[in-house]
Amino acid sequence: MPVGEIALKEACQAVLNGQPAWAQAHIDAWNAVFKAFGAKPKRTPCSAEALRKRVLKDGTMAALDPVVALYNAVSLRYAVPVGGENSAAYYGSPRLVFADGSETFDTLKEGQPVTESPEPGEVIWRDDRGVTCRRWNWRQGVRTRLSASDKTMWFILESLPEMPVDELYAAGNMLTDGLEKMMPGLRFESTLMDV
Repeated sequence: MPVGEIALKEACQAVLNGQPAWAQAHIDAWNAVFKAFGAKPKRTPCSAEALRKRVLKDGTMAALDPVVALYNAVSLRYAVPVGGENSAAYYGSPRLVFADGSETFDTLKEGQPVTESPEPGEVIWRDDRGVTCRRWNWRQGVRTRLSASDKTMWFILESLPEMPVDELYAAGNMLTDGLEKMMPGLRFESTLMDV
């Protein structure tokens, strides 16, 4: 069984077993952050909560792409939003900003490509071309979506103080260890940013 699929299966079991013990406190903190910029976390939860809810409802999650399965496993196991992006699809540097509402966001609705704009004041990840992820970490755009065939990737693990720092490091190690198993010879660098 591939690395990502194994990690995802184990992470789903951890969620079903109520792990980690601090998960709900971290999810609750994300809900408060989402409310602070006007999002409704019951309708648009942070990515970690959305994944965990799906596992609690269905008992499992499909592994559609090896790299995506791995970073979803990290998100589930550590109750942390994890984003994975195709660096080659970026125009300029990624940045976290408040939207003015004029930015474009490429997504899918009922399997069809559509372009939306975020609400003014919404927290978004963007590059020089437009939005790459809406509502901080709620929905990723199509243009920068990651797959195992991509050659350059970047990942972000977004924690709040309710997540123990040693657990954030463990989550990062789970991701890099899994990627190294999938892609021998992989080169990566890791940075902890305290903002």
